[in-house]
Amino acid sequence: MTGTVEAKRSPLSRLLAGDIRALRKARGLTLSAIADKLGRSVGWLSQVERGLSIPTLADLRAFAETFKVPLSLFLHEPQVASEEEQGTIVRAGARRSLGTSESGGVEELLSPDLGGSFAMLRSEHMAGSELAEVVHRPGEEAGFVVSGRFDIEIDGSWYRLGEGDSFRFKGKPFRWRNPGKSAAIVIWVSSPPVY
Repeated sequence: MTGTVEAKRSPLSRLLAGDIRALRKARGLTLSAIADKLGRSVGWLSQVERGLSIPTLADLRAFAETFKVPLSLFLHEPQVASEEEQGTIVRAGARRSLGTSESGGVEELLSPDLGGSFAMLRSEHMAGSELAEVVHRPGEEAGFVVSGRFDIEIDGSWYRLGEGDSFRFKGKPFRWRNPGKSAAIVIWVSSPPVY
């Protein structure tokens, strides 16, 4: 029976299910807590997390608000060249964009989804952009500067990074800025996925 249900699930419903479950777990929330916040039943949420029900656009907006993620995270139809690649390969033209250039940066999810023990993102930080407020997450963060200049403050100390430099820290407050005149491209890894 499981194989039959699995076969009927679309790639989008599987992706949504995995991302919603991963976001809930990364934030340490129960099905009941999320269902209460959304005004939905635990049964409905369980079906969404198993890919058996697809949330409406209003539901997706509520999920985005609850998890404090952009709505665009949930609105990307996966483009998979073959069934074997699903959940394993992300083609350059099929990355999910998170955020807009109006916010000073664009992030693309390089991982197939938010499940697993870590997430990998490609972040493009526009010239002069910054994360002004300090962020403090319990997980581990790491990054590699592909191009541009990138300043990062970790636990009160600022570091100036350039092309080829990298960083890693765990459970420390941080913020960043791009002091350069061009975009900075940073490959960012977080464990667990906390987007």
